[in-house]
Amino acid sequence: MNTFYIIQAVLAVLLIVAVLMQNRGSSLGSAFGSGSEYFAKRGFEKFLSIATIVLAIGLVLCTVFLVRGGW
Repeated sequence: MNTFYIIQAVLAVLLIVAVLMQNRGSSLGSAFGSGSEYFAKRGFEKFLSIATIVLAIGLVLCTVFLVRGGW
């Protein structure tokens, strides 16, 4: 059971890092509506986006498993 707590902590840290690495629209001007161009994701940005989704799903599944008490 302790293994899932470690997995959950690692997934949480990786998810935080993945979200912080995404910098689309991080300028102050985008908060007020300017700089709203949207381009297709390519390369590392696409990988990071997919990795963020996978990490979030993994974290949710691990949390549900821990809350339900395992099998």
